[in-house]
Amino acid sequence: MYESGDLRKGLKIEMDGDPYVIVQFQFVKPGKGRALYKCKLKNMITGAQFDRTFRSGDKFNEADLEELEMEYLYYDGDSYCFMNTSTYDQVFITADQMDESRNFLKENTVCNILFFSERPIGVSLPFFVNLKVGKADPWVKGDTASGDSKPATLETGYELQVPPFIEEGELVRIDTRTGTYVERVKE
Repeated sequence: MYESGDLRKGLKIEMDGDPYVIVQFQFVKPGKGRALYKCKLKNMITGAQFDRTFRSGDKFNEADLEELEMEYLYYDGDSYCFMNTSTYDQVFITADQMDESRNFLKENTVCNILFFSERPIGVSLPFFVNLKVGKADPWVKGDTASGDSKPATLETGYELQVPPFIEEGELVRIDTRTGTYVERVKE
């Protein structure tokens, strides 16, 4: 059980049966009266954000969250299938819940799945993944007019900018937090 004095950015609380994360936090002490805690909350299931002001003395439940390591198996057209690596239980996550993560997901990738009351609500990928370049324009030696990068499409269908020396079929490391090229990986 949390009290209003425990509120801070990043804290996960439960209100009205849903988990929320505090995105912004501000403590306000008016000249007279009780202290106020102004928060911007984000619903961890729907992604909706709103502002809410709490007074000192308000109490909150801790969100019933659990994170499990699971392996991505396949996409069936509607949802993504993940398997618990220790119990072999399978869980399906919708494309809406996957968000931008689906751009960097390939079979057998081990991810962390966030559960709220035993329901999957989100996916955390490793910070770096290695993906094969599916399509990239060839590099013409001496071509400096096009700049220091060119567009490339990865095996997952994600498009990004890569250095001009990257060719089709090469393995590259991608930062999943920013969606940018990091380095070429030797096989």
